[in-house]
Amino acid sequence: MSTQILAQLRQLKLGGMAHALQTQLEQTGTYEALPFVERLSLLIEQENLNRAHRKHERLIRQARFKLAANVQDLDYQHPRNVSQAQIARLAQGDWIERMQNLLITGPCGSGKTYLGCALGHSACLRGYSVRYYRLSRLLLELTQAKADGTYHKLLKQLAKVQLLLIDDWGLEPLKPAHRNDLMEIMDDRHGQTSTLVISQLPTDQWYACIGDNTLADAILDRLMHNAHRLQLKGESMRKILGQLTEDEGVWGVMEQKVHLSPSS
Repeated sequence: MSTQILAQLRQLKLGGMAHALQTQLEQTGTYEALPFVERLSLLIEQENLNRAHRKHERLIRQARFKLAANVQDLDYQHPRNVSQAQIARLAQGDWIERMQNLLITGPCGSGKTYLGCALGHSACLRGYSVRYYRLSRLLLELTQAKADGTYHKLLKQLAKVQLLLIDDWGLEPLKPAHRNDLMEIMDDRHGQTSTLVISQLPTDQWYACIGDNTLADAILDRLMHNAHRLQLKGESMRKILGQLTEDEGVWGVMEQKVHLSPSS
């Protein structure tokens, strides 16, 4: 009977319940004294946890983050003009619930992409759909979609993503078609979903990098008017980590010399 029930649970795609029931059957001394309703409640709870875990994994996989980042792993030892309290509030995701935007700017190597991916990861854990793009890749994908007739389908997909991450904003001059593409995206998302933009350029230079006054006004009005802003500062984290690695190598060599010394 137990084997049949386990098989039926798995056939019904209730893997969490099946696993929990298997545990109860194997640990009879732990569960046999519990009332039926309480044991059933434990099975249902495990199924819910299992489904939530699978959903989070699916959302993270679909987001295609550039970096496997987590807000718990952020380094606050080096001054970055951002506080742990600020990140904690943003990680709660209330701004996504209110369909607001987030703009992260700062010099090369200051940790902008890591921070953006970490906040995107937190959004996935809270059940929001997320998608990461470098701006050049996003524009290329839109260009290819025009060629194969899937442009409007792609625009609809982008409009439905609850948090769209656009990295490397403003690195390259925009072609007229690209400006129109961004206008379509921002117009579809305005007041409906949230967008997180990451850029080396300060926000006051974004207008010039778009290259068309009319479209720049329209795009930035939709992007900036309800946006939170994080302006990162400080020395390049890549340079700092590289120096730390180099120092560790020097100390490693020194330690080896000490251990190999005849006097040791």
